[in-house]
Parts: sequence; C-alpha cells; structure tokens
Amino acid sequence: MLPELIDRSPDLRRLHEDGYELEVRGGHLLLHNIPYVKADRTVGRGVLATTLRLAGDVTTRPDTHVATFAGGHPCDANGIPLNHIISSGRQQVAPDFWIDHTFSSKPPNGYDDYYDKMTHYAALIAGPAQVLDPQATPRHHAVLRPYEDNSPFVYLDNASARAGIEAINAKLAGAKVAIIGLGGSGSYVLDFIAKTPVSEIHLYDSDDFVQHNAFRAPGAPSVEELREKPKKVAFLAERYSRMHRGIKMHEEMISESNAGQLAGVDVAFICVDEGSAKGGIISVLESLQITFIDVGMGIQAEGGTLHGILRVTTSTPEHRNHVHDRQRIPLGAVEPNDYASNVQIAELNALNAALAVIKWKKLRGLYADLEREFHCLYTLDGNHLLNDDFGSD
Repeated sequence: MLPELIDRSPDLRRLHEDGYELEVRGGHLLLHNIPYVKADRTVGRGVLATTLRLAGDVTTRPDTHVATFAGGHPCDANGIPLNHIISSGRQQVAPDFWIDHTFSSKPPNGYDDYYDKMTHYAALIAGPAQVLDPQATPRHHAVLRPYEDNSPFVYLDNASARAGIEAINAKLAGAKVAIIGLGGSGSYVLDFIAKTPVSEIHLYDSDDFVQHNAFRAPGAPSVEELREKPKKVAFLAERYSRMHRGIKMHEEMISESNAGQLAGVDVAFICVDEGSAKGGIISVLESLQITFIDVGMGIQAEGGTLHGILRVTTSTPEHRNHVHDRQRIPLGAVEPNDYASNVQIAELNALNAALAVIKWKKLRGLYADLEREFHCLYTLDGNHLLNDDFGSD
C-alpha cells in the first residue's frame, strides 16, 4: 500500500525522492533515522512521526501542526534540550509504536502538506546534529521500508491515529465475529463492526433484501437495486467489503443443524426475531464455548404512540446461568407486537445494535465496564436503562 500512497501523494513522493526513509504504520507517517543531538553532545538517531490525514488513498492538508518523536531528548549543538518546542512523556500511539516527545512549532498559516511539515521538523531536529557531524543527514536514500499491509481495512483508519487510540482499538484486532440475522438490528451491528479491526465478519441470513428492509438498514439503496431483490448477505457484503476485507457471506440462516460451522468465532450476535429458532442455536454456541450477544425488542402502539423495550443479553463461557435460570431470552413463539409492522424505527434498531456492540467492546477491554452487566433493558417511555445479571470479579 505504501508505494501506491506515495505515487498518488505528491508530498510523500517528494519526501521519498529527497531521500527520507518513509514508513506508514497504522494511521501514522514515520520518518526513520532522523539524527539528533543527545545531552552528551553525541549524535543519535530517532523516528519522526505524524498522524496522517487522507482522502481515500491520497494525503490531504495536515490537520494538526503537532509532530512526535521516538528517541532521546533532542538538544541543540551545545547539548541543551530543545524545551521551547518539546514536551516529553512516553506514550503508546499504535500497537507496536511508542513516542517519547511531542513537538509544537506552528507557522502562521499551518503546513501546506506533509513535505512542508516533516522537512520543517526534520531540520529543527537534525540541524544541530549536522553542526557536530556534517554527515548526520536525515536524507540518506535508504531502500523504501516494506509495508506489510495486514490491515483488515481497504483504506487506512487514520482517525484512530489522530485520536491517539490505535493501541486501544487493537484490543479488537484479530477477532472473528458472526452476525446471525441481517434485519434491522443485525444490519446495524454489521455497520458498527465493519468499522473495527476484526479479522473476519461472518454474515448469516437466507432472506432477500427487499423494500421494507431499506427502511430498517443503514444506507439508502436505489429503487433499481431493490427491484433485483438481492440476498441480504450479498447486498450488505458488497457494501461493506468496500471498507472491510474480512466480510464472509453465508446465504443461509443458522439453526441447530448447521450451527457447528460457527466453531472458531469469538462472538456471535444473535439478531433474529423468532424465539423458537434461538434455543437450538444457543445450545450449540454454549457447547462450542462461544460468547454470544442476543438482541430483541418489543414494540406496541398505544394511544397513538409507540411504547417498547429494547433488550441486550450477553452470555460468555464464564457467565451463562442467567440465560436459563432467569429466562432472559425468549425461546418460544414471539408474543404479538407491532415491531413487525412498524418498520420505520431504524433508530431503535441502531440503538439495539449499538448497545450490543458496546457490550462486546466492554468484554474485549476497550470500554470501561464497572458493573459488568450481562442483561440490559432500555425502555422508551422515560428513557430508562436498566442493568442486571452482574458478573463477579
């Protein structure tokens, strides 16, 4: 990916042609082997870094004047730290990259591009080193560092880098996720999960994507697409494969007879309405020691308004009894409710999905989880959120 990014971005191409040793790691641009003066007036080498702002696979104008540095404390030629532009403090900004210092040198109109920004900071750091050693140049024309693009994303997640949470987001990396049912809530679960660095997202549904689905799912399909009546998994996989490489299609609904194929997934989101179908699925998931999160909602029209409750129930290999002992998941025929006919409540589908994905991220350690609830209810009337079935430490 790096050669293509350089080829399409004139500022990065100029850096490379000038001899800087470039690497793109996560959402960061790194310049390696930048010489700097240590406190003992010897010359060391460090890594100059900045977050990348991209438009697809092309750089845009930097959105911050700040740069960072991995290495010792840069000094002037006399060994005096450059404290007027540096604040120090070691922090992890990517899963495999730590920085030690932050630079702040802001021109009146900001930086035009990454060539302008990075050459400015490289000169500030390397200039004193060249006073001591004229051969200490940051432009040494090294072979372009290979970039192993093992990211699950088609394009870089540079927003996480700018927010400084790449290392936190890495807690989701490598996970294999199954979404059982791609109706309203399931399609929003996909929307949220596709924006995480999980390795695989398995989609299970046997139905067509038809007109009423368009009012429950994220996005806006065209009338021409609806006329074709594509399968839900094919339609949604095509959409989200533009962003995430790990989408796996299964044009079938999971049942007790075929749930064994879920072996190896880390979490399954159960997003089906029919309670009678869930019992067998849950039994197999439990036997395979798979964490699952079940969502549901009951909506009733009363007095000219909609009333209802959203539910998220979580089960892990260490905490399952509440599902059965307290009958948290309806496993029989679904009681009559107006959810099936009141289709234009996409915000409730999105909220149900969001609560489920938030819980999964808590289980992965991304979000704080003080109560460790395994059963959550949201009531429309009163905006009440109730947690129950708490896990022990």
